[in-house]
Amino acid sequence: MLNILIPGAGGPAAIGCIKALRMSKERCKIISVDPNPLSAGFFLSDKFYTIPYAKNEKALIKSMIKICKTEKIHILMPTSGFDTPIHAKNREKFEKLGICLPFSDFPVIRICQDKWRLYCSIKNKDIMPFTTDNIKEITLPFIMKPKIGKGSQKVFICKTREDIPFALNRVEDPIFQKLLIGKEYTVDVLSDLKGKSLVAVPRERIEIKAGITSKGKITLDKEIQQVCLDVAKELNIKGPSCMQLKKDEQGKPKLIDVNTRLGGATVMTTLAGINFPELLIKLCKKEKFIVPRPREITITRYWEELVVEN
Repeated sequence: MLNILIPGAGGPAAIGCIKALRMSKERCKIISVDPNPLSAGFFLSDKFYTIPYAKNEKALIKSMIKICKTEKIHILMPTSGFDTPIHAKNREKFEKLGICLPFSDFPVIRICQDKWRLYCSIKNKDIMPFTTDNIKEITLPFIMKPKIGKGSQKVFICKTREDIPFALNRVEDPIFQKLLIGKEYTVDVLSDLKGKSLVAVPRERIEIKAGITSKGKITLDKEIQQVCLDVAKELNIKGPSCMQLKKDEQGKPKLIDVNTRLGGATVMTTLAGINFPELLIKLCKKEKFIVPRPREITITRYWEELVVEN
């Protein structure tokens, strides 16, 4: 029996991870954590704890280490965009307890968190839309967004000069990126713990709510897959990553974002036949496995209620 720790229990990535683990053949006890005592993932887990917010890093790590010792945690999953960078920064503290952290090292995470650093780090600029941190270098129409952001927050489309002042007043430390008009894709990418990229599963984002795919279609586009596998290798990403791409006027895929964790809709890849959390467990156990070929399916999502007794 493996004891698996799931951070960010109130978020879609954590809930998707819990669902995937319940579908897995691996025998595991799921312990989830979150600052919010009403996090939905708590009530899908075997046990849960409330913890400090990520902004209080010292208190968070102290709480996490205590939980890891109490629950004899074997694996810490990358399911929180807030917590995972802090866990990576304190990797040695967890590894001294014999805990496997199947995700990227902190310097890699920092590059991917900052969209400008990410753009500067990719050698082949042809796979990305033109991006700059100087508004004088870009022409309309363009996207304005913060260098470090989450969930499509404070992202503005500027089509006219009148749009620019409104956006500038709302985005701190922005970058400016050419507006792409083609279809948008999220790609779940899995690498081994030495940085070898293993598989990329693209899905078309048919409908998006609060930055998360609510309707998606698994589409095995070979060009998109190769771009993402190459990016994961170049950045030395370990474990899961979730990449965002959009096609340009010529139908060429362009990379716009990389998250070094499980995504909010990675469970769609599980439903298509590749269970990322299960494979992360196998990577931690150093077991050999063959990545199955995913099915091309369409998935729609809906709200589900949980009654919590007072």
